[in-house]
Amino acid sequence: MSAPLYVAVAGAATAGTTTAAGASEHRPLIITLFGLFVVATLAITIWAGRQTKDAADFYAGGRQFTGFQNGLAISGDYMSAASFLGIAGAIALFGYDGFLYSIGFLVAWLVALLLVAEPLRNSGRYTMGDVLAYRMRQRPVRTAAGTSTIVVSIFYLLAQMAGAGVLVSLLLGITSDLGKVVIVSLVGVLMILYVTIGGMKGTTWVQMIKAVLLIAGTLLITFLVLLKFNFNVSDLLGQAADNSGQGVKFLEPGLKYGKDSLSKLDFLSLGLALVLGTAGLPHILIRFYTVPTAKAARKSVNWAIGIIGAFYLMTIVLGFGAAALLKRADIIASNKAGTTAAPLLAQEIGGGSGSTGGAVLLAVISAVAFATILAVVAGLTLASSSSFAHDIYVNVIRKGKATEKEEVRAARWSTVVIGAVAIGLGALARDLNVAGLVALAFAVAASANLPTILYSLFWKRFTTQGALWSIYGGLVSSVVLVLFSPVVSGKPTSMFKGADFYWFPLENPGIISIPLGFLLGWLGTVLSKEKADPQKFAELEVRSLTGTGAH
Repeated sequence: MSAPLYVAVAGAATAGTTTAAGASEHRPLIITLFGLFVVATLAITIWAGRQTKDAADFYAGGRQFTGFQNGLAISGDYMSAASFLGIAGAIALFGYDGFLYSIGFLVAWLVALLLVAEPLRNSGRYTMGDVLAYRMRQRPVRTAAGTSTIVVSIFYLLAQMAGAGVLVSLLLGITSDLGKVVIVSLVGVLMILYVTIGGMKGTTWVQMIKAVLLIAGTLLITFLVLLKFNFNVSDLLGQAADNSGQGVKFLEPGLKYGKDSLSKLDFLSLGLALVLGTAGLPHILIRFYTVPTAKAARKSVNWAIGIIGAFYLMTIVLGFGAAALLKRADIIASNKAGTTAAPLLAQEIGGGSGSTGGAVLLAVISAVAFATILAVVAGLTLASSSSFAHDIYVNVIRKGKATEKEEVRAARWSTVVIGAVAIGLGALARDLNVAGLVALAFAVAASANLPTILYSLFWKRFTTQGALWSIYGGLVSSVVLVLFSPVVSGKPTSMFKGADFYWFPLENPGIISIPLGFLLGWLGTVLSKEKADPQKFAELEVRSLTGTGAH
């Protein structure tokens, strides 16, 4: 590990008291594993950067990745800190209701596979704006698509950066504000380096490595938990129910959702956002452009479904294992949302607090969590910088007259700016509710991006006005509803705990903003005076279905 990085992390680590039990005496081991991952991935990024010669290399990795490699990278992009740590914690605290998150994330991939993956790969070049601009007026729709992409990416980035500050701080025993800011800043600097130096090639390799590490780490803990119960899942669930203090209710619906009509509605809203949001997430969409053919795009999604499906099945064992083997009070004391349940489980299954085995497993899972955050923030930053450079800078500001060299330079500079914004917001949001930020990103993606993509690909009459109404309407409605929801104010778990200005009762706006995005797209089109070009639609339809003329 480089000296400055070690000093910064070690200095931050000593700034607070130990939070994760047994972590303090083994902190050098945790920091060493972090350092090995950082050094290895930076070396790969520098190697990939030397092979990045043009815009296709920077944005799409030269379209040289196989279906399996891209599927692995998609998995690395998708399995964020919220997936790894958040779902395990939700199951540990809420049992069956927490398990529903796993189902929502997994089912979302069917929407991406059936409706988006192949047509998008065939129709676009680097970004979502390419698909929209093919049929419509370039400047307004590219501006709208770029704006939406950057907003979704920033909020998702904010969630990951805030998660970095909270999760890594907990695992390293940091409690001071300065220590958390240092962690957020380090993650941001690494993220900027990955994208500016390596582009899509470097980012893809980092995501592939992270996916392998995450699956391996999760598989190890899953095996050890099942081994403790002699591979009897019934015994595992039974002890989890008994240890939770809820009894059989822990294994039934209703601990978090379903208590009343409002919570049922909230769950439906969350489910809509999770299932439909994936197909509109910018950092997932750009992955479809890194493969050479539409067949490879389909294959990559198939691989991703298999890898992600196996992972989410294992999160069930992690969550119920934590409920069975850890005290609920200890999980909540470490983090109210249960975010540290998986690392605490790793420590417990390895021998408990203070043991060498527990320390080693805690260090491994800590390093995997860190790798998870780094890989996801790199993908998000690349998506937003690509959209700014390709859609807004080249096609709106320069009106298509910029050279590829200028375009890549603009993408790299925008990476630095977006990274700086993410560091600043992440530092301010280090103590906020990360789950609310993730939900916002999914809701915005499902409300603004997905309706526009589907209408553009499958509706002959869709016009520029319809696209603008859909994107801006979905974007504004979802953001406004979340700002005035319990996620932001009015409850002890809100982002701003002392404030109370909410009037929208649900924690996720999906049930309102997603239908509104589709409705506004339809309404803007039927009220538009312009007529869609049937020939352009026919060309796009042939291209999206067959791949003819695809880049």
